[in-house]
Amino acid sequence: MTMFLRCVSAEFAKIFTTRLWWILAIVLFCYIGLLAGGLAALFAGIQTGVISPDAVNTGGGSTDLGSLPALIYSFASSVGYVFPVLLGALATTGEFRHQTLTPTFLATPRRGLVLGAKTVTLILVGAGFGVVALAASVGLGGGVLSAFGVDALLIDSETWLLVARTLLAMGLWAAIGVGLGVLVPNQVASIVIVLAFTQFVEPLLRLAASFLEVTATIGNFLPGAASDALVGSSFLNLANPSASMPLDWWQGGLVLLGYALVATVIGYAVSWKKDVT
Repeated sequence: MTMFLRCVSAEFAKIFTTRLWWILAIVLFCYIGLLAGGLAALFAGIQTGVISPDAVNTGGGSTDLGSLPALIYSFASSVGYVFPVLLGALATTGEFRHQTLTPTFLATPRRGLVLGAKTVTLILVGAGFGVVALAASVGLGGGVLSAFGVDALLIDSETWLLVARTLLAMGLWAAIGVGLGVLVPNQVASIVIVLAFTQFVEPLLRLAASFLEVTATIGNFLPGAASDALVGSSFLNLANPSASMPLDWWQGGLVLLGYALVATVIGYAVSWKKDVT
C-alpha cells in the first residue's frame, strides 16, 4: 500500500508539473460556460416568453425540454467529457513519447502497480475536471436561468445527485483515456482517435441508431450514451425519436467502467509490458 501511494504521488507530480492540465481546465471552463450560459439564455427565454419561438425558427411550437436546469447542468459531461479523455490519453502517451516510463519502471519494476496508480490518479484528476465543468454549467448556466426567472433548482436533491454522478462520469472518462493511451501509445494517433470518435463518429452512430427501437437499444451501450445515462440528462436525448429507454444510471456507470477496463487490460498486454527503450 505504501508503494502504491508513492506511485500515486509520483503520478500527481507528473501531471501538475506540466502546463497541460491547467490549459485544458481553462479551455473546458470557457467552452462549457459559453454553451451552458448561451443555451440557458435561449431556452429560458423561450420558456418564459422573453424570446419568441418564431425568432428561433420553431414555427411557434414548443419543445419538451424536460427539466431545463438538469439539461443545462449536464453540459458538463455530455460535452465536456472529451477533456478528461484527452488528459488521460496524453498523460499516458506522453510517457511513451518522452521515455519517462524508463526511469519510472527502474524505480518501480511492478508495471501493473504503476498503471494502477496512473489510472487512480487520472480518475481523481478527471473528477477535478468535473468540478471545473460544473462550475461553468451550474454556476454560469444556473445564474442565467435565475436571471430569466427560472428556478435553478440548486436546493433540489436531484440536482446534487446529478452533480455527483457527473463527477463520477468525468473520472471514468479519464480512466478510458488512460486505457486508450496504453492501447494506442502513439500520441498523435491517440489524439486523432479521441477527437474523431467523440466529435464525429459516435454522435452520428447515436443519431443513426435512434430511429429504430432495436438499434437504439444497442446504441445505449455506446460510451457517450452510457455516460448520459449515468448522469441522468443530456441535450442529445432531445433528438432521440425512438421509444427506447436509456440505461439506468448504475448500468451506464458499469458500461463506462467496462470500456476503461477492457482498453486498459488489452493495452497492458500489448504495449505496457513491452520494452519501452
